[in-house]
Amino acid sequence: MNAKTAVTPKQSRRVRVTFVVYDWPDNVCGPASWVQRLLPALESHGIESSCLALCWEAPGPLVRELQKLGIPVCHSICSESTENRIRWVLQQVQELRPDVFVPNLVVPALYAARWVRQSGVPTVGVLHSDDSFYKGVQDAFCCGRDDDALTAVVSVSEELHLQTLQRKLRHTDSVWIPYGVSVPPRLPRDSDCFRIGYVGRLSEEQKRISDVVRALCLCVREVSGTKAEIFGDGPDRGRVEQILAAEGAGLPITLVGRVEPSRIQQHLQQLDALLLLSDYEGLPIALLEAMACGVVPVVSEMKSGIPELVRDRETGWIVGDRTQSVVEAIRILRDDTELRSRLSVQARDFVAQKFSQEASVEAWAKLLQRLAKSSRPVTLKIPRDLRLPPVHPALAAEDPRAQQVSLRTVVLSAVRRTVRRLLTKR
Repeated sequence: MNAKTAVTPKQSRRVRVTFVVYDWPDNVCGPASWVQRLLPALESHGIESSCLALCWEAPGPLVRELQKLGIPVCHSICSESTENRIRWVLQQVQELRPDVFVPNLVVPALYAARWVRQSGVPTVGVLHSDDSFYKGVQDAFCCGRDDDALTAVVSVSEELHLQTLQRKLRHTDSVWIPYGVSVPPRLPRDSDCFRIGYVGRLSEEQKRISDVVRALCLCVREVSGTKAEIFGDGPDRGRVEQILAAEGAGLPITLVGRVEPSRIQQHLQQLDALLLLSDYEGLPIALLEAMACGVVPVVSEMKSGIPELVRDRETGWIVGDRTQSVVEAIRILRDDTELRSRLSVQARDFVAQKFSQEASVEAWAKLLQRLAKSSRPVTLKIPRDLRLPPVHPALAAEDPRAQQVSLRTVVLSAVRRTVRRLLTKR
């Protein structure tokens, strides 16, 4: 695996922290937005951040944005086995010599954390969502083998934090630090039109994007004086375009596409309602940003994250299905300006009081500074034999072991030889 951008660690007395992230060409996920806001903000707390990025296919917007912000970034393409990815991460950590290592949600880095911690450096994982992947992270790196246990795990929602506490962790400290967002000044909206939006990944998995798009089409068709905009990109963009062509033709609904995280609130300030109909979430940043702009959230009921933000008819609207109850909520919000105004103010005030960017950054700074005090780094030795535990089923998609990769290579080579032999006979 080849590092494309060299990282030179700075020599100083400041706390040095290395974060690890995933990136890909159309990356618009919440954890990406979170990290590109957190790392520069930690600078004012005396924390010097660097970043390692494992990229699918090619570096994406997260790597580019971090580089623009002056964060040292080293990246590598995820084209080899988990073992090789682990060794690449350990080589970079060996050069950087951080005081704290944050493998975040990156599976090879979570495995690498074992040897980083053995070298005297505290390690921190992050639980971003309430799905099977993060339950696998808890199983493998909080409740599994003692050697693989992280020093601390941060949950972005209170529900995730409670889940980890219920696991009775032996060696890992569970910490709750919500995402934080800035609260911009209120701007006047177009009173002649009720604007609904969706912000996030265009993905069927978790986000139920087809249901979202169909619900938006239904709303603008059945509720007069409404418009809809879809912000984001993702693996199912083609499906979104098909639905818009078939069901949204001639309707005031627009696929805007990806918008830089630094500019998204400019668009959100023009919306009246934000639609989120996911199966599950952690603490959705898009929803936080929208509420900070006074946008009323219209959401499906979920166990994690959403109850911490949306109180029905107080800070937003919880719908019972993804069709007619959405239309009814939008109709009421469009017609009842007093109700809409009250929900808008209460949503904005709630985020300002409990989920500010400043509070989130300060909590992270305190955690990292506390862990750095216990940091006793010695020479990090990269073992020849990694001796990893068996692949956890929930992490398997991001954990291709060397044996599997070798078998795939052998099979593909055999297929190619057979094809060449058949072509030669012709």
